[in-house]
Formats: sequence, C-alpha cells, structure tokens
Amino acid sequence: MVDRTPEQDPFLEHRRLLFATAYRMLGTVTDAEDILQDAWLKWNDTDRSTVRHPKSYLVRTVTNLSLNRLSSATATRENYVGPWLPEPLLTSPGIAENSEVADTVSTAMLVVLETLSPVERAVFLLREVFGYTHAEIADTLDRSEPAIRQIAHRAKGHVQSRRPRFDTDKAERDHITQRFMAACSGGDLNALMDLLAPDVTSWSDGGGVVTAARRPLYGRDHVARWTLGVLAKPIVAGIVLESAYINGELGALARIDGNPVAVFTYDIADGRIQNLRFQVNPYKLRGLFMGTDTLG
Repeated sequence: MVDRTPEQDPFLEHRRLLFATAYRMLGTVTDAEDILQDAWLKWNDTDRSTVRHPKSYLVRTVTNLSLNRLSSATATRENYVGPWLPEPLLTSPGIAENSEVADTVSTAMLVVLETLSPVERAVFLLREVFGYTHAEIADTLDRSEPAIRQIAHRAKGHVQSRRPRFDTDKAERDHITQRFMAACSGGDLNALMDLLAPDVTSWSDGGGVVTAARRPLYGRDHVARWTLGVLAKPIVAGIVLESAYINGELGALARIDGNPVAVFTYDIADGRIQNLRFQVNPYKLRGLFMGTDTLG
C-alpha cells in the first residue's frame, strides 16, 4: 500500500468535512467512523480518472451511506431504553468561538435534527450547513431540483420552529459552568436549584446500561434532587468534574480514575440552565476524544 499525503489524496484532504457530514447526519461518532471506512473502500475501488470533482463525489458517497445507515437506525432508536441523546464530542475552544459551526454541531441542534426524516436531515445539512445549491443536492440525492427545494423549505421551517434560542455569552457560560460543577461536587441542593430555571427539563441517556431516568424530568426541584442523588451514589465515588468544550459549547465532564463516565450539556437562558442533558451511556462515551480536530 502506498502512503499518500492529503495533497495527493482527496479523501485525506477532505476527511474533516466527510466526518463532519457523517457525524451531523448520524449523531454518533462510531457510526460516522464506520461510514468513513466504507467511503474509503468505495473510493479505493473507484476509477478516479472518471471523477471530475472528487470533493463532491466523496460528499455524495458519505451522504448516501449515512442516509442508508440512518434509515436502518430509526427502528433501533425507537426501541432504545430511555431518551436517546447524540454521542458527545470533545471539541476545541476554536469551534466554540465560531458560533456558526458551534450551533450546527451543538447537542441541542443534533437533538432537533433527530426529529427530521433522513432525507430532510440530509437536505437541511447540505443546504444550510455546507452551502450546497439545490441543484447540487438534487444531483447528490438523485432527486429533482423542485423536490429538493420543497424538502429544503419544509426542513428549514421545522428546524427553525424547534431550534432553541439561548444565551451564548462566553463569560456567563463559564461562570455558570463553574457554579454548576461546584454545586454538584459539593452536593449543594440550594446552589444547584438556584442555577436551574423553574421549568427546567432534564434528559439522561443510560441506554439501559447504567442508571438513568427513563423519561424526561421536569422542574428544578425534581431535576436537582435527581442529579445530586445520582452523583452521591457509591458507584460514582471518586468522581471528578471538570469543564470541557463539548459539541462546540462549554459543559461539564465527569471522570473516575481519569476515565470519562458522564457528560453534562445544557442550554442557558436569562442566566439559568433551561435544558440539562446527562449522557452516561458508556458505549456513547467511547468516541468522546475523537472530535477535537475533526469538525469544521
């Protein structure tokens, strides 16, 4: 096998874009990496002399592979134990500073994208995130341009109606994160409740593997008591909380003996946490460290 540099092989040159496409399509790191592996095999079997635009060809390949994977995953997610949350990624501070990129990869956005059909999700991402024209998307998905325009309009309206609008002030988010970790580490119920909005909603994803609420929790008293109750259990003795950039936003990462055991992400409005997401499924934490330099 001949080693190639990114300048010599379009697949390596565009790998970040391809991973970003697959991850936003699927919401899972492991599936995104599987898609890239399949795309790489297809690329190596392709007569490249017939490919006029390698980047477009590769994006098309990854998009269609992701569509197939997402369609087959729908039934599995419907039978998932408890709430399904996307797999988290640790991202660089630079992603957080790019609000447009951070918004499209945030946990909140990925949750909204889950409410789209696979085709709507593909069209929305290609159009709104990656800036492809309707004609290019029609060619990628092998559909007519009028059909793509209709799907794009419907998907954009759906996302806009469900997309959360929250504060993005960096200093405030850092301050709230520090207070959140201190309250959780110290088991301070009053301090935690003071951080939560009265109508806060909490989702926890354990996948039936570890302890997690199987339904969303509502109200700051309920959410605060449940969160501290979980963190106080003997099984999580020695837990250490640290701030981390997760999916383009500052959140909290919990470790035991250096190993990640939980990720907290949240939305902030009017100085309080509005939505709290608690990812504890160990299978979804395995790809946590793969995203620092793979999104763009």
